[in-house]
Amino acid sequence: MKFEDGHTVGIDLGTSYSAIARLDDDGDPVVLENSQGRPITPSILILGDDGRVVVGPSPEQVTEAAPDRVVLGIKRHMGDKTFELFHEGRRLTPELISSMILTKLRQDAETQIKPIRNAVITVPYYFNEPKRQATRHAGRIAGLNVVDIINEPTAATLAYAWQKGELGNPDLPDKVRTILVYDLGGGTFDVTVVRYTPTQFEVVGTDGDTMLGGLDWTDRLIDYVAEQFESKFGLEPRGDALAKKVLMVECEAAKRELSLWGKSTISFEYRGQSLEQEIHRDKFEELTQDLLQRTRDTTEFTLDQASVDPTSLDEVLLVGGSTSMPAVAEVLEKVTGRKASRELNPQTAVAQGAAIHAAILQAQHSEGRGQAAAALQRRLRSVTTNDVNSHSLGVEIRDPDDSTVRRNHIMIPRNSPLPAKVRQRFKTTAENPQSLHVRLLEGETSDVSGCEFIGDFRLVGLPQNLPKGSPVEVAYGYNERGHIEVTLREMTGNSAAQVEIAWSHGLDERQIDGMAALARSYRVE
Repeated sequence: MKFEDGHTVGIDLGTSYSAIARLDDDGDPVVLENSQGRPITPSILILGDDGRVVVGPSPEQVTEAAPDRVVLGIKRHMGDKTFELFHEGRRLTPELISSMILTKLRQDAETQIKPIRNAVITVPYYFNEPKRQATRHAGRIAGLNVVDIINEPTAATLAYAWQKGELGNPDLPDKVRTILVYDLGGGTFDVTVVRYTPTQFEVVGTDGDTMLGGLDWTDRLIDYVAEQFESKFGLEPRGDALAKKVLMVECEAAKRELSLWGKSTISFEYRGQSLEQEIHRDKFEELTQDLLQRTRDTTEFTLDQASVDPTSLDEVLLVGGSTSMPAVAEVLEKVTGRKASRELNPQTAVAQGAAIHAAILQAQHSEGRGQAAAALQRRLRSVTTNDVNSHSLGVEIRDPDDSTVRRNHIMIPRNSPLPAKVRQRFKTTAENPQSLHVRLLEGETSDVSGCEFIGDFRLVGLPQNLPKGSPVEVAYGYNERGHIEVTLREMTGNSAAQVEIAWSHGLDERQIDGMAALARSYRVE
């Protein structure tokens, strides 16, 4: 891990909002405000003419812009190689679009501290390897040295424990605390169980959904109002991109009002007709009951898998802007028997935790200057962290009962403590093979089609006349950098091949450099 000259920050690259923070000389995680003086920046882009891009526009700007020029929720497309968006003859990938959000955060922060070179960027726990690699690439395209990718609930818990003085304080008694983090953001959901002492931080279990978040609650309001409009006027506004965008802005505002008050009114005009739709919180919760139930099911499953009694939890933390909905705290109290804590700022805690994690990493690679710096570095260096993997890792094998069928053979189950490494022996399935081919998968099912293909490699130069059923050994795991590493060894001749996976469908160095050059041609405002 290499740190370059310049400031080190933590970045929460969110679906709806993003934030950037740093650890100051007193050890406080400080959020760096944007050029509008706000701690969070909307993760929205408006594509202008001649390479001009507006990042974090106001709702009014979004409403006035052409629908095909507004980019929302790009985080949900990270790692999706099929996503395509063309503008001014250029293909914009999720990595390139996300790099523009990161560039905006960096530009604004550098008016306060400069230069910014190193960054820890957060992702949902349930992001798979392709999505994590895409996030890392977005940071590199934005000109950042991405020293680590950290999971959002881990970051939030770091912020909580650090700011309470319960972490990074080796003089305190070695008391263990168990925390549940419920993270409902704009586009993704995670629930994580964490245990920590003053010097040890350990993730016990996690689960989540990368396609569940506040946007889905907003969509339910959009559908409800659109149906009311159609019932009254016989017009369906959702098929009109501009009308749907205006309705989305109105419903998003109404959703936020419903978290504060018992009712809201949505005003909507379309084709000369006007609707004033009053909606009460009870109705909104009825429309979204199944979405909330999905988060409850995931929470209960995670506690069960981690073998943690809900009543034994020391705290239940709410993270993510969508946890402001009162129904969230109510359902968690039913599950755990305790009131959920709103002690953290749900929209900035993740960035603050990322900044703490970045400082811990940097403390392991630098010497403190001065008495205060030395004291802070001692505190940072006292912390060790242990994580788990959010998805199982496996290899593709032939079904022993039907050689025409391929199966995912899981070698490292999800929620395994990291770093992790497993060795298993298999047998060749053909006489005198010329090479051995290993396909690497990420997923929980034995059905190959339900898993994510993350890479493959071959071992050639095998001994002549190698008989069918000859032993081969696969060593599979995460190395100390959190990267997937695999070794294949043919046991008869003792030949081996090794690979460190950088998702096969991702970007290579040439493509990253090309996108970085393309990104620099845009004027991010």
